[in-house]
Parts: sequence; C-alpha cells; structure tokens
Amino acid sequence: MTAPRVQLATLPTPLVRAERLESALDAGPLFVKRDDLTGFGVAGNKARALEFLIGAALAEEADVFVTAGSPSSNFCAATALAATVVGMDCDLLFPGAPPPTTSVNVELARAAGARLLFEATATRDDLNRAVVAHADSLRSQGRRPYAVPRGGAVPVGALGYAEAARELAEQCDGAGFRVETVVVATGSGGTQAGLVAGQVGFGLPGRVTGASVSRPIHGMAEHVLGTARACAATAGLAQAAAADVDLRDARGGGFGVVSAEDAASARLALEREGLLLDDYYGAKSMTVFRALLAAGAPTPAVFWHTGGVAAALTSLTRGAA
Repeated sequence: MTAPRVQLATLPTPLVRAERLESALDAGPLFVKRDDLTGFGVAGNKARALEFLIGAALAEEADVFVTAGSPSSNFCAATALAATVVGMDCDLLFPGAPPPTTSVNVELARAAGARLLFEATATRDDLNRAVVAHADSLRSQGRRPYAVPRGGAVPVGALGYAEAARELAEQCDGAGFRVETVVVATGSGGTQAGLVAGQVGFGLPGRVTGASVSRPIHGMAEHVLGTARACAATAGLAQAAAADVDLRDARGGGFGVVSAEDAASARLALEREGLLLDDYYGAKSMTVFRALLAAGAPTPAVFWHTGGVAAALTSLTRGAA
C-alpha cells in the first residue's frame, strides 16, 4: 500500500496455538492472534490503525490530532502516545464530567501530554459531532487539526487491518494450515472493516465474524461494510459484499457490562492460556468465539486478541479490592 504510514507497531504479532483452550472447549485446532502484543505502549490493535492515521495527519501537515472516547478508551490513550512521538499536539474529548475514579488510559493520555476535555458532550453517542465542532473551532484559531471519530473507525485507519488480514494469511501458510473462522471484537467497526477489506480484497480464505460489543448489529453491519468498501477503494482492492460482514450481538447488559458467560470467558482465557481479556471487548468476543465453536463453526479457528490490557488489569484490581 502506498498510503502514508508511520511505524509504531512491532509486526507481525504472534499467531500461537491454543492447545489448552482446545482441550477446554473440545474443539480445534485453535489459534490466538496476539495483537495485545503490538509493542506500542499498551495500544493493542489501535497501533495498526494509528500507523496510517498519524501518517495521514503528518501528510496533511496537521499540528493537532483530535479524537474522542470514553474514559476507558484504549484508542484515546494510544492516540495521545502516537501524537507525542511525532511531535503533534493531541486533544481528547470525553462525555460528561471526569469520573470519580480515574482510569489507567486517562492517566496514560495525561502523561503523554494530551489535552483532556471532559464534558464535551452528555453521552458517547454525540462525541463524533463534538469532534467535528472542536476541529472547526481550532481552525478558526489558526490551528491545523486532523479530526478522527471515536475508535479511529475510518477507511484510512482500517488500512492497518487490511494489511493485518494478509499478515495472518502469510502466517497460516507458513504454519501449513488454512484458517476457516476468525472472531474479533467489534466496537466502532474499523478493525473488522479492515479485516473484511483485506480478506475479500486479497482473496484470502476464512470468514471473519465480529462480536458487536456496543452497537446493534443491523446498523453496525452497514457501517462495517461501508468502511470496508471505502478502505478497499483507497487500497485498490476488490469490494466486499453485504454477505461478507458477519456480526453477532455481544452487548449483553451494555458496553463494558460483563455477563456471567463473559466472566467465565475471561477466566477461561486467563487460566488456560494466560491471556488478559478486558470487560469491554475481549471477554465478550471470547464468549462469541466459544458459542460459534459449540455450534460447529469450522476450524482451524483464530481468536483475534485486540488488546485492552490496561482495562483488564483495572478490572482484576477492582475485583480484588
């Protein structure tokens, strides 16, 4: 791909056999794609998107990166770190007042020098509009903002996961197997969109299933497909069809609210494979992975570990308190 890119992640991330998980689930072969190990802070999967987003911002000679999210947002913290290493300012918008108990991700963003703007909106749902308004305000002051909606779920950011789809295929070829099922957490949709764009565009085997952790699947499927198609157009790849977007509802009681099954998924991953899964993405996507395998999904199957290590450690600490 010829899009501007700044190296942040240590790639390729490992693809590891999960034999103890196979035994527990009576299914296999199973593998884990370790994007919790991208090697840039604790950015996890967001490092891949930020390589292209920061690259685009620098190509446009932006001097301040603007985005938004919840106080638990891994993307916000990762963006603050990425901006500072290339010498850009970073403004982060959050809904509501500062939480009474701060999060690791908020403190990471603060330590990286980002400007934290709480009470930008009343709810998460209005943040993207607030990002646009804030960027307009900065332009009126003579600044050069690069504005990105929460999660970085735009076609440029999805390029990172189009490349990741090809990376996975190369690893599978090297290990001598053809992947059939891939499960990934889907929040704002950029990760799944990029995987779909890459899987279809490069003619790769397997099917990508997204575990929708925060939004209803009907509207989310349309968003993922639109982003995948725009990403493919940017990269000069063949276009995905609606049938290529498979989403399962993993919201449960709400974003970050773990069900008994989600808690069991997190324990299983930790005790069997030493994996840290957070309440927002990882635990919920592991629940979908387990359900698909129980229903007879074809294997070899890959669970894509997107990260969330800071949030996972926070949950463990809270549980021990």
